[in-house]
Amino acid sequence: MIRRLILAAFLTLAAMPAAAQEKLTVLLDWFVNPDHGPLYVALERGYFREAGLEVELIAPADPNDPPKLVAAGKGDIAISYQPQLHLQADAGLPLKRFGTLVATPLTTLIVLKDGPIREIAQLKGKKVGYSVAGFEDAVLGTMLETHGLSLKDVTLVAVNFALGASLMAGQVDATIGGYRNFELNQMAIEGRPGRAFFPEEEGVPPYDELIFVAHRDRLGDPKLKRFVDAVEKATLFLVNRPQEAWELFIKGRPDLDTELNRRAWVDTVPRFAHSPGGLDTRRYQRFAEFLKARGLIKTVPPVADYAVELR
Repeated sequence: MIRRLILAAFLTLAAMPAAAQEKLTVLLDWFVNPDHGPLYVALERGYFREAGLEVELIAPADPNDPPKLVAAGKGDIAISYQPQLHLQADAGLPLKRFGTLVATPLTTLIVLKDGPIREIAQLKGKKVGYSVAGFEDAVLGTMLETHGLSLKDVTLVAVNFALGASLMAGQVDATIGGYRNFELNQMAIEGRPGRAFFPEEEGVPPYDELIFVAHRDRLGDPKLKRFVDAVEKATLFLVNRPQEAWELFIKGRPDLDTELNRRAWVDTVPRFAHSPGGLDTRRYQRFAEFLKARGLIKTVPPVADYAVELR
């Protein structure tokens, strides 16, 4: 009798459909690259699936769109940047940060390694290329002021996103905004290595480069917490086994298996947030005060208004 009951229960469970995976759309900040490593490891290792999630990763046609789309309810999660989050909050966008992907700045001030500029003070009277006005101006201005200069001492040249190319071609003497894990490697591959000066060593408060944001009305959705937990699991796997993680990243994506991405992967691994759900409130407060002092935001609101740690 007991055996029959156990068998009947087993057959009943076997006949039940598997629990439906809940869908999440994640809008990337840019085309797929090593900065997104933990997300693809979580996909390939099944961590999202174990969390009951069916996650779709979408590269944007325009990198400015993801936060706006999420703010408009046309996506669940966007990968964005902490500096931009402060500006978006100041503009009233209904977004909140709930996780971190890359926990250190990536932006750098770059000069040619074999060029005449050996220190920032030597940029007086030189041309500096940039791609995005506003925040990059603030970063450059602070770095210059640390060495007794100001933005008036240099000529800013808009080079769009051709930062490395414009520097290697001699169109500018330095660039601001190039990533230490990409532009530096690209220049080295092309035989014109660069020398980087790091903002967080030159007066700019440290900040999170890449973060996860969602509409503030969606923060009670339990899927977000499960998403962050899966990303944390993937990040720890990646940090412990970077080569295995690399193989997962390029699995079925041969276009990603390039010399630049291989080099960038190595440089990016130590910069991923080991605790992506954690929030350093003081760090965000300090950076907001920096942006206000540079005239990029009007007020310094409570951090809880635009960044949370999910419980």
